[in-house]
Amino acid sequence: MTRKARCRRPRTSAQPLGTGDRGQSHVVGVVLLLGLTAIALGGLTASIGAIIQDQTAHADAASVAADFDSSLRPIETTGSRRGRVTFTEGTVSTVTREIRVLDETGVRQTVDADALVYESADRRVAFLGGAIIRGQEGNAWLEREPPVTSGSDVLIVGVPRLNGSGGVSGTGGVATPIETNVTHTRHSLGDGDYSVAIETETPSAFEEYAAEQNATTTVRDLDSDGVPSVVVDFGGDRTGYVVVHDMRLEVGHG
Repeated sequence: MTRKARCRRPRTSAQPLGTGDRGQSHVVGVVLLLGLTAIALGGLTASIGAIIQDQTAHADAASVAADFDSSLRPIETTGSRRGRVTFTEGTVSTVTREIRVLDETGVRQTVDADALVYESADRRVAFLGGAIIRGQEGNAWLEREPPVTSGSDVLIVGVPRLNGSGGVSGTGGVATPIETNVTHTRHSLGDGDYSVAIETETPSAFEEYAAEQNATTTVRDLDSDGVPSVVVDFGGDRTGYVVVHDMRLEVGHG
């Protein structure tokens, strides 16, 4: 008997199951990783940019406060004085503000003091009534106190009056002159129980000052114009004087 030869099928090289799928998944994973990396780098860049911008704004506010302090010295100046204010970006302008002296009968004297204000985003510096205030309401403080002297028997209220014009705004670096020409006038109020009302958007900045003067404070809108006044009550009878320092301020001229 003869044995029949078996028919053998030729061997073929088979592709392992799922190799193509794994290759596609690898490509997708790399693309996804690159996308997430780009998003992360973009967020990091934005965060760094925000930090730098905040640091610049903080430095600007500190610089302007120092410039106001050195340029605006109406209490110790008679005649002309010239200074300069510098900042990276923002606006310096005058705003309407009043300072009043009150007694138990009401308002004894009102001075149109006005304020010189620097603003940039959420940073703010103001020169008002001889005081220098930094920050917004709720986070504001005095860099320089108002020129008010309270003794056991006398109260002297110094009120710098801008009587000013001009302003400036810009970006990329601003340096502008500030000029004053100061004269002084003293007004006698006689004896009384006096308080001083300072019209300001940041009344809380004066609370610590008042406590150091053994005075109390209330906040009132005395003329219903929407801007409150912090009323500093010194308590007790004193001989009162108001000294107005007329500054005749010019910003941005020359």
